[in-house]
Amino acid sequence: MPRFAMVIDLKKCIGCNACVVACKSEHNVPNDIFLTVVLEKEEGQFPAVSRVFLPVLCNHCGHPVCVDVCPSKATYQREDGIVLINWDKCIGCKACIVACPYDSRSWVKDNRVVFPDGETTFENPLAPKIQKYVPVKCDFCVHRVDNGLVPACVEVCPVGARIFGNTESSDLVAELIARGYAWSLLDDKGTEPYVYYIG
Repeated sequence: MPRFAMVIDLKKCIGCNACVVACKSEHNVPNDIFLTVVLEKEEGQFPAVSRVFLPVLCNHCGHPVCVDVCPSKATYQREDGIVLINWDKCIGCKACIVACPYDSRSWVKDNRVVFPDGETTFENPLAPKIQKYVPVKCDFCVHRVDNGLVPACVEVCPVGARIFGNTESSDLVAELIARGYAWSLLDDKGTEPYVYYIG
């Protein structure tokens, strides 16, 4: 059984936000909600300054606290490690949003996907329509992964900073993690994140 993970190479990331746009487009994400974001920070003092970019998303943890706290079992984890939400089971308690140490979930009040003209809408027929009054988060583009494709953010990255794959095989993701240079956010929380960073 595969165990999917993502490795993000911070030495390559240029902060272009192509991943953010691809994610919104792929998932019909409502206005003002983002399933992945690129945090940025300026370091150093003029004239020796640089910008540092940190893409963040749901970590599809090995021990997801969002699954543990969900009273209706709407949040669940597949055998391949992908953490998903069954909106039909969700009772809207928001416990998963509060429990997530990565702040990776958003609450949907308005599920419209509208362009600035206020009339034009866009919907990707391959992704499920996001419902109202439910939490949303990155799902590793499960509809793509199940068809042998990589997540949209990985496919669109112009510099190859995002790498997706199976940690239980000999592919690049497993190799990068095995080298011992990969690290993850908030390791001290004990959630065993499966989004790793190098650089």
